Formats: sequence, C-alpha cells, structure tokens
Amino acid sequence: MDRRRVLLGSVGLVGGVGCASSGTPSSAAHEGKTSANPAPSAATGYGAGLFPATFRARAAASPAAQGSWTVERVVAVRGETLPTPTSLDIVLEVAADPAALWSLSGVAGHARYVERAEKAPLDAASPKLGRPEASRGALIPIRKSAAWWSLPQDERRAIFEGRSKHIELSMPYLPRIARRLYQARDLGQPFDFLTWFEFAPEHEGAFDELLTTLRAREEWTFVEREVEIRVSRTA
Repeated sequence: MDRRRVLLGSVGLVGGVGCASSGTPSSAAHEGKTSANPAPSAATGYGAGLFPATFRARAAASPAAQGSWTVERVVAVRGETLPTPTSLDIVLEVAADPAALWSLSGVAGHARYVERAEKAPLDAASPKLGRPEASRGALIPIRKSAAWWSLPQDERRAIFEGRSKHIELSMPYLPRIARRLYQARDLGQPFDFLTWFEFAPEHEGAFDELLTTLRAREEWTFVEREVEIRVSRTA
C-alpha cells in the first residue's frame, strides 16, 4: 500500500490553535485541488473525511493563482522562524513544490480530543471558510515537544481541555473566526499542526485576543516552535 495513504489514514485533530476543529468540510474554499474547485473525489486517493492541503510560499507575488494571499508579516513566536514570502497559495493536496520558498502540508480529518457533548455546539458555531468578508487570514504552524508526545492521550486531553480549556475559551470567538486544523506530524513535516484562520478585518482584534488567551495556558508550555504568518486576500 502507498505509504502516503497509510499516513493519511492515521491522522486526526488534536491540540492546535483556536478550538479543536471537527475536521468537517466547511466550504469549497478548502475542498478541491485549488481554493475554487470542487471537493476531491475518491479518485484522488484520500480517504473519506480527509482533507489535504499544502501551503506554498512564493518569493514573488502570483495574483493569477487561485486562492492567493498576500503575506503581511511573518513572526517567530517561539523557536526558529520561516523565510518571509510575498504571497501564500493553498493547493488542496499533499504536494511538495521545489519552486516554492517553502511549503507545508497537512491533512484535516476526524477529531481526536473533542468529546460528544462538545462536538455539536462546535459544529453549529463554526463558520465556513471562504466567506467573502473574511479578507484577512493567518497560518500558524506549531511543533510540540517530545514531552507532549510522550504523554498518553488521556493526559494530553486533560491538559488540552481539562486544565487549559482550549475549546471552552475559544467558543466565544466563533463564528467571527473560521479555522481548520491540519495534522502534519505523521507526514514527516517540520511542524505537528498547521492551523489556518480566516476573519473579517473588523475581527482581527478578537483574533489577537484569542491567540493571547490560548498562549497563556498550560498547553502552550509544550510548544517548542510556533510561527505566525498573517495574510490578506489578494485582489
């Protein structure tokens, strides 16, 4: 069996930034080969309920590319940064691009740490990606420490929600902020999680507040590398 398909079949959602996303497809913006195309079919080789994406950084702007975002700034929150590109494109497959300044891939899938009582309100409050008014965005790749991954899942859940209240604290910011969490660790990527956010300009302050709140919790003591890439939708 293709190693990539084995890896894709193993991914789920856990411990990224900004609510534990259910992984449920939220709009056509992230469900095709590019941000404007239809959802992938079984012929793409990805299992049901799995949504791959590659974030490709360009050193020169490419306004003709569908789904292109202009990079406003790149900030190293913790650990090593990434080179600052001019634009960011999203391709909805796991595909390395040697022409990119850098590229990061992940797969959104089924929730691991979201319990049944939490899933229904999360799904109801979560907005779609690709809303016309959501012209601001952010990509936040995160890598957690070996200490985090050495913990059994029940202990990670206890830190994630029992003590850090990741979901509870994030809920008030929905539906202003749309997000999708991609697993990258099982694909051999330099980060464990890639979280993509979209929001309207007037909600950028709320997004900043959400990040400050989550980064102050116990869960973030296990983060050893985090980069924040802020973008605006390319006209």
